[in-house]
Amino acid sequence: MTVVALASATLLDAVGHVPGADLVVWDGTTPPDRADEVELVVAPYSTAGLPDLAGLPRLKAVQIQSAGYDGMIAQLPPGVVLCNATGVHDDATAELALGLTIASLRGIDIAVRNVGHWERDLRRRSLADSHVLVLGYGSIGRAVATRMLACRATVTGVASRARPDDLLGEVHGPDVLPGLLPTVDVVVVVLPLTEATRHSVDDPFLAQLPDGALVVNVGRGPLLDTDAVLAHAGRLAFALDVTDPEPLPEEHPLWRAPGVLITPHIAGGTTAMLPRMAALARDQVERFVAGRDLRNVVHRPA
Repeated sequence: MTVVALASATLLDAVGHVPGADLVVWDGTTPPDRADEVELVVAPYSTAGLPDLAGLPRLKAVQIQSAGYDGMIAQLPPGVVLCNATGVHDDATAELALGLTIASLRGIDIAVRNVGHWERDLRRRSLADSHVLVLGYGSIGRAVATRMLACRATVTGVASRARPDDLLGEVHGPDVLPGLLPTVDVVVVVLPLTEATRHSVDDPFLAQLPDGALVVNVGRGPLLDTDAVLAHAGRLAFALDVTDPEPLPEEHPLWRAPGVLITPHIAGGTTAMLPRMAALARDQVERFVAGRDLRNVVHRPA
């Protein structure tokens, strides 16, 4: 029997029985049952890194529960495969991106703060007819684009390389950004965080956006240069589910910056996560037991 450690009893119950696999619960804080036999781990949900895997001598693969895996490859023991959760968070993250966009464009956050004070602003931008740029057009970016199109926005996708796309017609490479940025009303940032993408949205990037444009970040906090955000807050609007630093300290000036709406990194944490994560985990366990290739491999040792 192949011993597989799952992050919680809830996930184990949702995965159910898998022929050929013996499932145990491991929350990452203390050694799991049969630690010397565990070959596959579905790690606890975290954006901060992996648990200590040193006590698992037979470990061959780790499945994480986030799409982002920044910093995690360096934490792997030698010879271990890493798989991310591509597809699990697409719907929930796209929902939040849409919600933050509408909330900021239509001033919902301002109305909430002005409770008891009736003040109408009939000149606010509608998402309909707006030009939305999705920066990081992967599976989550596509889910964001689908929802923006349903709201009658014009959507442009930018990824690491240009390619045809059945939804948008084409996806552009980053070389077109200087020509696009002065024309957009909303930028939704869903890039993966790497050393190459860190501070992709910096002062020169923001300076090219027109007055009143909105930047929505549902990727990772360091994709945006926080100092640049503070410098442009007021001229531009920002809706941030992720920040740098994170958690954002109580005294941080982002909390009080004009036109900045912040949620505490909640994009993927919904009722949609468990059934999607359980389906992925079950499929991965079945593949592992059968000796088939795993899905969503983001690191395979040479």
